[in-house]
Amino acid sequence: MTQEDLPAIFRDFNPLEDKMLQIIDREGNLIRKDLMPELEDETIIEAYRQMLYERIADEMAVSYQRQGRMYTFTPNLGQEAIHIAAGMNIRYEDWLVPSFREMGILLSKGGTMKEMFLFYLGNEWGGSFQQAHHTLPISISIGTQFHHATGVGYSVKYRKKDEAVFTFIGDGGTSEGDFSEALNFAGVWQVPVIFTIQNNQYAISVPVQKQTNSLNLAVKSVAFGIPGIKVDGNDFFAMYLAYKTAAEYARSGRGAVLIEALTYRLGAHTTSDDPSKYREKEEEQLWAMSDPLIRLKRYMQDAGIWSIDEKQLREEYREEIDRQFTEAEKEKSYPLDDVFVHMYSDMPDELRRQKKEYEQFLSWKEKRG
Repeated sequence: MTQEDLPAIFRDFNPLEDKMLQIIDREGNLIRKDLMPELEDETIIEAYRQMLYERIADEMAVSYQRQGRMYTFTPNLGQEAIHIAAGMNIRYEDWLVPSFREMGILLSKGGTMKEMFLFYLGNEWGGSFQQAHHTLPISISIGTQFHHATGVGYSVKYRKKDEAVFTFIGDGGTSEGDFSEALNFAGVWQVPVIFTIQNNQYAISVPVQKQTNSLNLAVKSVAFGIPGIKVDGNDFFAMYLAYKTAAEYARSGRGAVLIEALTYRLGAHTTSDDPSKYREKEEEQLWAMSDPLIRLKRYMQDAGIWSIDEKQLREEYREEIDRQFTEAEKEKSYPLDDVFVHMYSDMPDELRRQKKEYEQFLSWKEKRG
């Protein structure tokens, strides 16, 4: 790989120089007209609608959990621009290998809020995403999904398919060995995988400054011989351009790409977390000024394309999301066997013992109740 082989934005925003791709500033002003993607007004309006849907779904999911109606949830608050920009560039035949904070992308690929609610209600069927073609289940284990993505990418290349693989990890995940191993193989095999680091500044309570001594996270691509770029993750247009360029590069057969999306987790790591224990209020308020929805809305207003009745849209979204949660809440429990039979081709004795023990517990519970 030489500089001449790279797309223009990867040359111009060299991570070794700590440059960051940005098209609109925090106030929504267009600062790089030359880089603005060619998008129809209706496409931009649709992007905002999708970002708003994810925002409301996220807020409602946290509310359901706080009411004791759902188990631990991983908020997506503040990272919507990354998700919707990726979702608008991922095709039906492309592969999605998610982590656990990519709600908007899963929705774009064909997943539903009902399925996600089922997942966080502990129902195994929730992670199946029946209508999301070429989508792997949510990965809770940190970093393992990068190996899966590289393996899928190798299969795509081997079978000469016109497909790309999109996968995601957090800044903390870059400290896992899986991250380096997957990128190393991806570089060697030149597989069509778009790796995204959602750098939201904190791996639970550990700030990114304690995760790495690197200049940035995009620069980690250099050691593995793949293109890397640092992007303003709260700038929808910058993220859209990065994904469009990366997807074209990967599908052309030239190999993998690493994108660092610089953003901020406005909410907690999970609903079991209290960010006030490790973050200052002033920092949160500063990053709230870079909210991706506010920035895109300001751009649309300045450009004269704002045509959304947001109050009415919010109400419509709330009703639709609540309907899907109610359906998920009423869903019958999945068969007990589903918990045990999919782990091994032949169930080991220890798992048989656990299953028997749980069956005894359920029998006792039924007689007691």
